[in-house]
Amino acid sequence: MTTDATRFVYDAASAVDPLGDLEQEAEKAAKHNRAKVGSGRPSSLLYTYGPGSIMDLPQFTIMSTGLDDWDRIWRRRDAAPPQIHAPRLREVVRMLLRSPDVQLRPHPWQPKRLSLSTEGNDLGVPARVFPQWLRCTGCDTLGLISQFDYRNTHPFRTDLACFEHTKCTGRAGKRTGKAARRPAVPARYLLACADGHLDEFPYELWVHRGQPCSQAQHPALKMVDRTAGKGASAVIHCGACDMKRPMNEAQGEAGKTKLPRCRGRHPHLDAFEPKGCGNETRLMLVGASNLWFPATQSIIVMPESQQEKASDLADRIRTTLGEKLAKYRNNLDMIRDLLDGSLEVAHLSDEELEVAVEAAAAPTVTPEEQEEQIRDWDPVDLLVPEWRYLLKDFLGAREEDEKSGLTLSKRDRDHALQPEITRVLAVERLRKVNALVGFTRIDDMDRVGDLPRRLAPLTRTPRPAWTVATEDRGEGIFLQLDETGVAAWEERVLATSLWEAHRAAHERNFNRRFSETAANVKADSRLKPPRYWLIHTFAHVLIRELAITCGYSAASLSERLYAWPAAEGREPAAGLLICTTASDSDGTLGGLVQLSEPARLQFVVANALEKAARCSSDPVCSMRTPQDPEDFLHGAACHCCVMASETSCERANRFLERRFLIDLPGSDLGFFTLHE
Repeated sequence: MTTDATRFVYDAASAVDPLGDLEQEAEKAAKHNRAKVGSGRPSSLLYTYGPGSIMDLPQFTIMSTGLDDWDRIWRRRDAAPPQIHAPRLREVVRMLLRSPDVQLRPHPWQPKRLSLSTEGNDLGVPARVFPQWLRCTGCDTLGLISQFDYRNTHPFRTDLACFEHTKCTGRAGKRTGKAARRPAVPARYLLACADGHLDEFPYELWVHRGQPCSQAQHPALKMVDRTAGKGASAVIHCGACDMKRPMNEAQGEAGKTKLPRCRGRHPHLDAFEPKGCGNETRLMLVGASNLWFPATQSIIVMPESQQEKASDLADRIRTTLGEKLAKYRNNLDMIRDLLDGSLEVAHLSDEELEVAVEAAAAPTVTPEEQEEQIRDWDPVDLLVPEWRYLLKDFLGAREEDEKSGLTLSKRDRDHALQPEITRVLAVERLRKVNALVGFTRIDDMDRVGDLPRRLAPLTRTPRPAWTVATEDRGEGIFLQLDETGVAAWEERVLATSLWEAHRAAHERNFNRRFSETAANVKADSRLKPPRYWLIHTFAHVLIRELAITCGYSAASLSERLYAWPAAEGREPAAGLLICTTASDSDGTLGGLVQLSEPARLQFVVANALEKAARCSSDPVCSMRTPQDPEDFLHGAACHCCVMASETSCERANRFLERRFLIDLPGSDLGFFTLHE
């Protein structure tokens, strides 16, 4: 069924409502063990196991549902759901989601004051078991979840929760004649399409080659798999007609022609595209790394300017009053009464409140203007305010802003520090806010950015009212490079054959990955400038060296790069922030900030650059240059010398080149000069 509030074919009777189901069982006086069987940290629920992804539990797998189903969790409480205050990020999220009222909310969770208390038990992320085809480990029976029993009886051993085949007689040749309970595991094959759809694999149609079984309406299937870990090695067997078909026929380019077309299913929304999809499908394993890529935006929260404060106040007035704003916009006394308790406006004069109300009542952008904004928007726009604030010359040696959570301290430069580094700040405290705007399958969002349809939605409603976000608190070190030196170096690099080789490799890579839209977009517009390669490589070698002495692992350190040439509306930038953050505590331990002290930082930088001069894969690594038909997006860089973990790198180890950092044998393009 469909309604005006949804853009998909959706049956509301099948909604995921765990707490509602529990209440129905309680009314029937049914006794069940309701022990929790899974949990995740906020960061993992945003970047790894968000809506539409598959999470591995000890005995089965689940999928987090869309945000519509999360609303049922919030509605069970009288109080309004909490919000995360980050106006600058909120405006970008609203634009990308094409919804003017989107708010940022944390995951539904509440800490317990006592370990055995029940507070917060009504909060959690709803999920459904997915895939719902299971295989018995005792007899290889392949069937839907309804053919198996769920068992979760031990209150303190939630890892034992599982689905079981209650009447398993074992495999042929090993049968005992006595039925036994055997655990069932997820059947690991799925169908995915490039537009973000995901579906169960049609095992029954597969084994019968698209036709119904000739012997039974609902035949008994088996999945025989004796070589786990070797791709699609299983064989599907029909017990009624004795037909067999191996799963490896569905692999590769040849396998695509044997698979059905996409039905347009979004299992996290329990919905289908109203007109279907029709794309080619691809065989996907449950644990595949390209099954789910989050599309996120993030900011380091900076102190708000007066303009930003006024804009935020107007927005809060608009969202708080709703339709009452138009009715009472000329009655300031009524406006004050309506806002009393929700917004502090008592300190505002009538003139200030009138200005805020007029701004709140201003018409929103039209859909056409919104699409134009999205086309013209550059992700760098989120970084520009951060860069500008980090360059401000504040009074005193320390600047602290309680509202934003940002604390900066000036650091003197050690006399031996590389002269190319002109400014050092210790970021003693920072708050980073991350928001989810959707996800993609098969390819990461930055690889399919020219195809908006590939961004899978988080809700069934066309205009979501909120999206999930996280707050991370931590510390970091900010370094600014000499802009004059960077500009001169960049001009020199642009004229070299090495840069031309990287540019050509990027064009080949772009055209192959963006085959559907490459004709409409210039590949060079997506190529990062030389200064980005330089600063990116520098950040990676610093992360490796900082991890040795700061007390944090390299995977817990991340980069934030400010690297762009001058453009309309923004000045050039050449700097970086290395930070570590945690989403489930009040902050971090200070070990990273300590390394910003002059002597320690000079030691770290000198060691990092010296180690970058050598790689255990040299001379192969130091001379690596892409040549036609190669399309890799790095040069003298590999996992032995520069590349970092996925949690540290914002570009998946692309755009790295040691020859831009320092001079290597046969190359004199290094920006930094090593001290003798």
